[in-house]
Amino acid sequence: MTTQAETREPEMGLTFEKVWAMFRESDRRMRESKEETDRVIQETARKIRESKEETDRRMKETDRVIQDVARQIKETDRQIKETARQMKETDRKMKKTDEQLGKLGNRFGELAEHLVAPNIVKKFNALGFHFDEISGLRRVIYDDKSGQKIAEFDIILENGESIVGVEVKSKPSNKDVKDHLRRLRILRLNKDKKNDRRKIHGALAGAIMTDSVKKAAIEAGIYVITQTGDTVKIDIPEGFVPRTW
Repeated sequence: MTTQAETREPEMGLTFEKVWAMFRESDRRMRESKEETDRVIQETARKIRESKEETDRRMKETDRVIQDVARQIKETDRQIKETARQMKETDRKMKKTDEQLGKLGNRFGELAEHLVAPNIVKKFNALGFHFDEISGLRRVIYDDKSGQKIAEFDIILENGESIVGVEVKSKPSNKDVKDHLRRLRILRLNKDKKNDRRKIHGALAGAIMTDSVKKAAIEAGIYVITQTGDTVKIDIPEGFVPRTW
């Protein structure tokens, strides 16, 4: 008696066709894998190339900016040097001017008579004084004991009631205001010794009078005389009270 197991057909093993199909499938997959790898490599190469080109472009732009900044720095340095040269030249001219003024003693000196004196009597008389003429030019006060000069006035105006001591400067300074106050105190002491009780006033004249010096003189109660054209004027601001020594 034959059993069912004995009558079953044996299973088919690996055939040539199956093996060949497997090789073909493997080859196909390898080709696809190689193509994908090549595609990835080419894409990567493209990105690298583009990145390099962008990097090169940025480096060139950076280099251009650096060169431009360097040029600007060079131009700024040139301008600084030129400005320093001009400042040095200006300083030299100012020093030369100061030396010239120093030689003049920052005073009109003998020019006081010609620049201020011709009109000063008329200007003060318009304020209520009654001067007939200038009583003195370059008036010097000497110390009684030592005989040394202790004060000097460019112009002195006098009458029976008042004395006005005038200091004339080309360009008065704040120090000149203080010096004139000292000068006026010396004049007061000198007159007191002689029992001369006349009122003493001070005036400061200048061809160039800055606002700060004018303010200092006015606050000190000193008349301010400024040049205007070929004549002079006495600046009397509102509220000005002349000081009496």
